[in-house]
Amino acid sequence: MQGFHESSGKAQSLSALCGLIAAQTAARCAPAGRQLHAHVVKFGFPFVPLLANHLITFYSKCHLPHLAHQLFLSCPSPTTASWSCLIACFAQNELHFRALLAMAAMIRAGKLPNDRVIPSIAKSCAAISDSRHGRAVHSIAVKTSFEMDVFVGSSLVDMYAKLGDIVDARKVFDEMPSKNVVSWGGLIHGYAQMGMAEEALGLFKTVLSGHGGGANDFVYSCAVRVCGSATFLELGRQIHGHSLRSGFVSSSFVGSSLVSLYSKCGSPEEACRVFEEMPERNLGAWNAALMACAHHGEAGKAFSLFERMKGAGMNPNFITFLGLLSACGHAGLVDQGKEIFETMVSKHHIEPGLEHYACLVDLLSRAGKLEEAAEFIRKMPVQATESVWGALLTGSRIHGNTAMAELAATELLNSGSQSCGAHMLLASTYAAAGDFELAAQARKTMRDRGLKKETGLSWVELGNQIHAFVSGDRRHELQDQIYAKITEVTAMAEAVGYVVDTSFVGRDLDVMEKRIAIAAHSERLAVALALLLLPPERTIRVMKNLRVCGDCHTWLKCASKCTHRTVVLRDNRRFHRFDGGSCSCGDYW
Repeated sequence: MQGFHESSGKAQSLSALCGLIAAQTAARCAPAGRQLHAHVVKFGFPFVPLLANHLITFYSKCHLPHLAHQLFLSCPSPTTASWSCLIACFAQNELHFRALLAMAAMIRAGKLPNDRVIPSIAKSCAAISDSRHGRAVHSIAVKTSFEMDVFVGSSLVDMYAKLGDIVDARKVFDEMPSKNVVSWGGLIHGYAQMGMAEEALGLFKTVLSGHGGGANDFVYSCAVRVCGSATFLELGRQIHGHSLRSGFVSSSFVGSSLVSLYSKCGSPEEACRVFEEMPERNLGAWNAALMACAHHGEAGKAFSLFERMKGAGMNPNFITFLGLLSACGHAGLVDQGKEIFETMVSKHHIEPGLEHYACLVDLLSRAGKLEEAAEFIRKMPVQATESVWGALLTGSRIHGNTAMAELAATELLNSGSQSCGAHMLLASTYAAAGDFELAAQARKTMRDRGLKKETGLSWVELGNQIHAFVSGDRRHELQDQIYAKITEVTAMAEAVGYVVDTSFVGRDLDVMEKRIAIAAHSERLAVALALLLLPPERTIRVMKNLRVCGDCHTWLKCASKCTHRTVVLRDNRRFHRFDGGSCSCGDYW
């Protein structure tokens, strides 16, 4: 700076000054950049658009959008490029409504959006889930002939994908004359969000074959996340290996996706190893590792990781606290959970979202503090949603409190919920209390509303193939061996103390019918198949879309002891690791 002052004056070239501002922008050095701005004012440099645009961009990159806006307002005649810089500033600093207002003002001023403005506005529309303005932006792109530009087209693909409109995303993608890694990545990400694993992985394969111009870390990250969501462990491992060979595994985006993959597929050891081997960790990586600890019931590790995260200079966000509250919920740590909730607000100034409220209600309800949970809901500053009342209803079912279950179910249905879960939880609460008449009435009410019970599914991945089962399934080609294995393991389990608990059958059947029904639960079928086909040294990993029933939980503990096998089961609540006759959840789930 000193050398610049000594040699400068009005004769100093404008391009050199702009170059210095650009250097401070790249370095995100706010103090030096503001000194240069003061120099411009002090020595009377002409405030031409080129100089103004550099300063607007500088303030934007330094996260000072209000100063960028003030600077723009002082421009005597802003050009299209000036408007572009301002709109990009708002979009990059999460001021998406201001970005839309700025584009409207730009059009009123007689300036048409260009190939720099449209991607910024598309990003803002996606961020605030504004499909109406998103389609308007697309129309502008068509009218200005920028639709065929690869950067504009890619931004539109990404926008539609994030808005959940995968059909229009694919249409824009197919009509693009040329595509780049952003357009491929945006569509893969869109398919991943929609749970369309086959389409997403098919596109990823195309990219790897060279037709997509090559993959980057974002594309790898999307593909890994698809495998995590679909619990494709073996395929995820193959993509992990490919990212190692291509050098993208060092990316914090790929690393955090791999942590989530291994966690969701029931391999926390691999998730931990990936995290510890990451050369650089962003907040997403720390949150992924913390969530992994929470979902696998490792509350102590989650707290330790949180301290390490703060020691590394990372500021926690709302996802971080969601993970910590979840960890407390899985471990029944009520006092710690309440303290974390308070700290989030008072110390870190993070406004609780509905997910945080639902977590705390879930924590209190599962610990049996149902009255306190109900009182907490009544005092919430926002209206309780389906997830909040659902947490209270689940806790009421666990503790057999039919009165509280009725209250929660009523509020849940009054909220407009179209889920069958409330009816089924209420029915199972009545059934557990021995009131099968009211249980049948709850199921009838569900049918009268046109709702169908969610089918319970369990699945296991064997040799890159997914084997899925429903309760009482007889469709598998090895069905006879599967049921014979269940009978064999049940006999062994009874020898080490297993006693069937038919109270988890929610229908009024005789004892033998209940025993037959519970023995054919989907998770037992999946485990039996794995026992038949997996080598003895391999961990059995089974996924389930509903909560595992108490009797199956006991059966799996005994089965792990008498077969000397480790079984990892993920239900809709958490992971259970059965080993040597015990479960990692400590019978608290």
